[in-house]
Amino acid sequence: MNTIYVVRGVGTAPTEMASYDAALAAANIHNYNLVAVSSVIPADTTVEEVDTAPDLGPAGNRLTVVEARATTSDAGTVAAGLGWTVGPGPGLFYEASGEDAEEVRHAIEAGLSSGRNLRDWQFDNERVTTTTADADGEGYTTAITVAAYGQSEPIF
Repeated sequence: MNTIYVVRGVGTAPTEMASYDAALAAANIHNYNLVAVSSVIPADTTVEEVDTAPDLGPAGNRLTVVEARATTSDAGTVAAGLGWTVGPGPGLFYEASGEDAEEVRHAIEAGLSSGRNLRDWQFDNERVTTTTADADGEGYTTAITVAAYGQSEPIF
């Protein structure tokens, strides 16, 4: 059975890209080239929420992901979340980000509801997880929640 790992991370650094890289490092997916896909979970796949990603292959490989990301340089809060709904067949992810974790959660729940209504699939379970980060306004702060689709693959 294939596994999708849902991981979270927060990073702070002097530049926007460096804070994103630090958040990826906190989730242990910083050494891959991330390739974003829309949001369909293939049938016969488990979704497992973990603290950090396990070793998913050699550095530089391509890693397929669904990603929620929020970055700020201001003082305040950022939130990035993913929700997923699965059943005996395919499932769905929905991502959202913003400044308020509850608003992000509500956006994810609304998106999942809409996505279910577009499909004639059976959905039995729904989960939502958000990552929040408090920023002090010094440098940049990024929060990520990422679904990593199994093992990485060579980019060439």
